[in-house]
Amino acid sequence: LPQDDHTTLGLLTQIARAQGLQHKFDEAHETLDSVEKKLDESASRLKVRYLLERGRILNSSGYPDQARPLFEQAEEMATRQSEDFYAVDAIHMLAIIAEPPQSLTLNLRAIKLAESSGQEKARNWLGSLYNNTGWSYHDLGDYEAALDLFQNAEAWQRSKGRVSETRIAKWTVARTLRSMNRIEEALSHQIELE
Repeated sequence: LPQDDHTTLGLLTQIARAQGLQHKFDEAHETLDSVEKKLDESASRLKVRYLLERGRILNSSGYPDQARPLFEQAEEMATRQSEDFYAVDAIHMLAIIAEPPQSLTLNLRAIKLAESSGQEKARNWLGSLYNNTGWSYHDLGDYEAALDLFQNAEAWQRSKGRVSETRIAKWTVARTLRSMNRIEEALSHQIELE
């Protein structure tokens, strides 16, 4: 595709994403249909973005089983193209639709990829991945593992200068300390937040 067409189609995938977030699922599918008609068979960043957004819309509209193969295809294609950001995104989406034990495995795989990536954009997933995975451990009652990840999230958010996200991460640390019956430490963290 000429670069202008590629850019326009890329923008359309993001318009479809916005439509999906607004629960305008039919419109989002129509927007992606117009993108799909212009895609060729070759693997490309555009095709990965298309697969991710089609999958997100299917998942958000209540069809996670139809979304799964799209996320799997997006991950495989992004990995082949060394597009770590999109590979992490696809794994993250697979984790969202997976049951708890598999979700945890997928989140850990996404963290490993993001941590080892030489691409800053892929590493920028770490704050949310640490948080999501921390909650997975917390829900399973593995508070030590949850605390470790929430502390990683807090340190990561602080290193990026993200004030609001750092506060949230600090709260998750305090919440986990409370779950561990370390009440005084939890209270100390909460008072610092106040």
